[in-house]
Amino acid sequence: MPQLSDFEGDWVLMRRILHADGTEARFEGRASFTPEGVGLHYRESGELMMPGGQSFHAERSYFWRLEAGQIAVAFEDGRPFHSFDPLKPTASHWCDPDDYRVSYDFEAWPAWRAIWRVQGPRKDYQMISDYVRGAGPP
Repeated sequence: MPQLSDFEGDWVLMRRILHADGTEARFEGRASFTPEGVGLHYRESGELMMPGGQSFHAERSYFWRLEAGQIAVAFEDGRPFHSFDPLKPTASHWCDPDDYRVSYDFEAWPAWRAIWRVQGPRKDYQMISDYVRGAGPP
C-alpha cells in the first residue's frame, strides 16, 4: 500500500459523476501532489463536462498529511475533511445535511481510484476518479 510520499508528483485524472437520475458528468484534467509544510498540497485542474453538453474549467485543492498513522485530508482552508488508513482505505464526511463516503482502491498502484458516494436531500450521485501517473494530457 502506498505511503503519503508515494503520491508526490503529477497524475492524469479522469472522473465520472453518475447521478441517480441516470445523467453523467465527466471531468478530465490533471492532479499534482507537491510537498508543502508537513504534508502534500493536492491540486486538480481540468474541464468539467455537464450532462447537457456545457463544459467549464474546474479546480480544487486539499492538503494531505500523516496524522496518527492515517492520511488526513483537509480542505484548502485547513478544516478537516476525512482521514483514512491506506490498509483499510475508507472514510466518511458529514456535511449537514449530506453524507459523503469514500473508498480508495490502491490494488493497481501506481494507478489508483477514489469512489465517492454522496447522498442528501438534493444530492444522490457516485463520483469515480481514476488517477494514472504522468503529466501528459488526459
